[in-house]
Amino acid sequence: MNKEHEWSVIERIDLNLFRVFEVIYRERNLTRAAVALHLSQSAVSHALRRLREQMDDPLFVREGRGVVPTPLAKQLAPGIHEALGGLLRSVSRGQHFDPGNDRRTFCLNMPEQMEPVVLPAIIAHLSRVAPQLELRSSSLHWADLKRELLAGRIDLAIEIARPTDNELRQHLLLRDPLCVVAGPGFSGELSLQRYLAADHVAVTSRRRGICVEDLALGEVGLVRNVRQRCQHYLSAALLVAQSEQLLTMPRRYAGLINGGLPNRLLDLPVSLPPVSLNLYWAAQSEGEAGNRWLRGQLLQLAE
Repeated sequence: MNKEHEWSVIERIDLNLFRVFEVIYRERNLTRAAVALHLSQSAVSHALRRLREQMDDPLFVREGRGVVPTPLAKQLAPGIHEALGGLLRSVSRGQHFDPGNDRRTFCLNMPEQMEPVVLPAIIAHLSRVAPQLELRSSSLHWADLKRELLAGRIDLAIEIARPTDNELRQHLLLRDPLCVVAGPGFSGELSLQRYLAADHVAVTSRRRGICVEDLALGEVGLVRNVRQRCQHYLSAALLVAQSEQLLTMPRRYAGLINGGLPNRLLDLPVSLPPVSLNLYWAAQSEGEAGNRWLRGQLLQLAE
């Protein structure tokens, strides 16, 4: 039997009838089955008649004051019991989540250069409140992210704030002001004139386009000279440490990666908006208990 034919058989059967079958099989009595199902005895009899027609078998025959299963019913019973149990467990997992005991793997997407500052704090927190959980980090481009969220292969994403549609939900996670990282080769104060005249290192994973800070500078009519591009802030900080180039980056991250380097963190000499990071998830996951719990933990941790 091919799969198309197998599904055509299933599609003709009301799956609610299998629950009636399971209770009759357990109780061996239609009256007791009706009580357990909170149905009238006539409703149970009607359901059994429909299932008999669809399975082309009596399924249960009278014996004394009750019923006994036919050979086909005995053959079907274990599979029906297992399938209904699996369905119940799946539905329960969607409605209930126990962080202390659930062994679940969540996938969290974030830009690769953001992982060192974000992921360790998240894992340290989760190891205390949900020690059985596993968190996997991935890094996808925005163009692929929506598809993976909707498919359920990614649970949540941390990304730069940007417009989206009604298939995705988003919530502000944190804001981090920009600062300038200068190496020992850059001395004195940092004025706007010196900032615009200097050579800069920019961090981006995109082959084309401009960085967030260059977009913000463009909004106020300013352009800087980007001399070097790289994929990671740590690489950029190391380049700055051995040159007179400047690096503009979020201050929180800058404090983390420059602690062991001879770099200075300077105020940005122009007023630009902070970098906003949002938490994204699929609209269809809005009410799923595990996803809702993890969102709450990340938002609480960000505060």
